Amino acid sequence: MSGWKKAILIVLDSVGIGALADAANYGDTGADTLGHIVHACHPQIPNMMRLGLGNIDGVSFGGVEAPEGAYGKLKEVSAGKDTTTGHWEIAGVQLSRPFPTFPNGFPQDFITRFERATGRGTLGNKPASGTAILDELGEEHIRTGKLIVYTSADSVFQIAANEAVVPLPELYRDCEIAREMLTGELEVGRVIARPFVGEKAGAFKRTGGRRDFSAVPPTTLCDLLSRHGKTVYGVGKIEDIFCLRGITKSNHAAGNAACMEATFAAMREDFDGLLFVNLVDFDMVYGHRRDVNGYAKALETFDAQIPQLMELMGEDDLLILTADHGCDPCHTGTDHTREHVPVLVWGKHAKRGVNLGVRETYADLSATVLDFFGVENTLKGTSMLDRIL
Repeated sequence: MSGWKKAILIVLDSVGIGALADAANYGDTGADTLGHIVHACHPQIPNMMRLGLGNIDGVSFGGVEAPEGAYGKLKEVSAGKDTTTGHWEIAGVQLSRPFPTFPNGFPQDFITRFERATGRGTLGNKPASGTAILDELGEEHIRTGKLIVYTSADSVFQIAANEAVVPLPELYRDCEIAREMLTGELEVGRVIARPFVGEKAGAFKRTGGRRDFSAVPPTTLCDLLSRHGKTVYGVGKIEDIFCLRGITKSNHAAGNAACMEATFAAMREDFDGLLFVNLVDFDMVYGHRRDVNGYAKALETFDAQIPQLMELMGEDDLLILTADHGCDPCHTGTDHTREHVPVLVWGKHAKRGVNLGVRETYADLSATVLDFFGVENTLKGTSMLDRIL
């Protein structure tokens, strides 16, 4: 390894750990993604518990006597509770206003201009579940060739299309058109391509061809590291969330299983820098669909992979586990929830049993990673490195 070292930052998408003080402003009073799942399903997650997950201040389930990692939780300062906002704050950026949402659909004049630009009509234009809207409009889409457009409580413009009707390159082009058009008061956090297959309602299935087209971020952790010659290796939808800004290498794996295999492969490579991973299934497959049992099993699957992560780590590597928001499947609705997120940190020579407390911003993660690599922090956040190493 020649003295090279890695920071492995894994975002367990939506694994929140209790409502923030302002959760009521978002309709999320009482939300607690992880706590509710633990109490409902009692998942076996001994490795995260061993690192200190149950010892985090204010959690509703018991911890261990001698945690082996550093542990705590983070507040979100930025306005909002979406994926882009959460990841950007993890990377050192705090947003003073949320990305806009469209509970009544997008303005008709925008839809008209979008249809003209893409050469296809549209169906939907309303908040909807991504699977339900396929059953509702999928057959009409196949018959007419019109794009299914919809949103949610999050700041997203989603385009669903059957791969046999709209080839992936065309769907991605249509998303790029929407991304360029959604500016000013219409600037959503993400435009999302939602390809699917199947011929009739009840048999439609979304594919792994999903792509996220995010708003362009300001300077982030990724930019600072890459400018200082460090590798920034994105796994999963990281490259989409940051519009490839500062990302020097990427594996656009889809789903937790593929992302973890990509993570293991990346850890076997020789590079000096950040391995930035998003595990989307917690959110996309289980949280939004209110699948409590599935969510619990996914936590068990990831937990069982932690020993392999540790085994692949070099002597000077650092493992950081966190999340970007909540998506409590036991809460009302199907959307993200405004929550604290956990932070668990482990390294072969890191301190054991350190309570990091309640941190004031997700951006403390960015500051810590920059400090780890000796790069000056010109972004938000306060480093926790002196507590960890």
